[in-house]
Amino acid sequence: MSKKPSQSLAVRLKPFVAPFRVDGSEAFHLKAHRTNEKGGLDKEKAEKILEANRKRLNDFQEKLYAQDRWSLLLIFQGMDAAGKDSAIKSIFDGVNPQGCEVYSFKQPTSHELDHDFLWRSTIALPERGRIGIFNRSYYEECLVTRVHPEVLAKQKIPPRLVTKNIWRERFEDISAFERYLARNGTVILKFFLNLSKEEQRERFLDRLDQPSKNWKFSMGDISERALWPRYQAVYQDIVRHTSTKVAPWHVVPADHKWFARVVIGSTIVSTLETLDLRFPRADKASLQEFKQVREALENEGKGGAKRAPPRKVLNAKPAN
Repeated sequence: MSKKPSQSLAVRLKPFVAPFRVDGSEAFHLKAHRTNEKGGLDKEKAEKILEANRKRLNDFQEKLYAQDRWSLLLIFQGMDAAGKDSAIKSIFDGVNPQGCEVYSFKQPTSHELDHDFLWRSTIALPERGRIGIFNRSYYEECLVTRVHPEVLAKQKIPPRLVTKNIWRERFEDISAFERYLARNGTVILKFFLNLSKEEQRERFLDRLDQPSKNWKFSMGDISERALWPRYQAVYQDIVRHTSTKVAPWHVVPADHKWFARVVIGSTIVSTLETLDLRFPRADKASLQEFKQVREALENEGKGGAKRAPPRKVLNAKPAN
């Protein structure tokens, strides 16, 4: 018995997805994940996979939008220069922007600080049928606030609630929040772009050498770089405590941007394929009306009746 196309696609892309998926089923150690992995590919082979994934993603996105049942939330985290922006731009090249929204979360405003730490992300969640991309996310509230306690102090949390358990409690809150979203039809994929310190150094130098990239650089990047070991330890803690089957992390080797894009794109299309996305089917009443409309339009072409039948609200049934 021959395999179904969905199985074939899953098998083809599995080498670029499975090794990097962390869903809480096994102990996680960040140092066990290489940053310079290439998956046995070179740039030429990778580009073919990237282009194929773009076409698949475009097709899935159209069906996702038309079906209007599921939503997809993609979360990107990583150190400065890890390649989050360029990965999003490359992977979603050609995808209809009407069904896709990108949010880049910067330093919280005073208005945002007057709410709970999940609030600004909650109001940016994707609607049914849409893809939402978070370039950084609520995970910053377990990352930057932990590396820089002075940031946490600005959040106006009652002092007696800021205990030694606050990070464990935030992990619990986030996991509960993601379970809630999953139970309501939001598929969550989280990507940590795992960059080496040496590769970050090279990319910073590249930003300094190219005038067109100078705007990306700030002295703050260097001060954060000095805290590299601390950030790595916190990222390990985040992935270890918030990886679940309904909201897995994918630890993406990011030293080679082209391979990072293969991993991310393959993960997204493999996941969308499992949703059995289809275009909605019209009901019998609508099909009969379509027939009348066709006849009226064909008659116009023959110089016949100019008036179309009265317009009605067309009903469509979602695909099973």
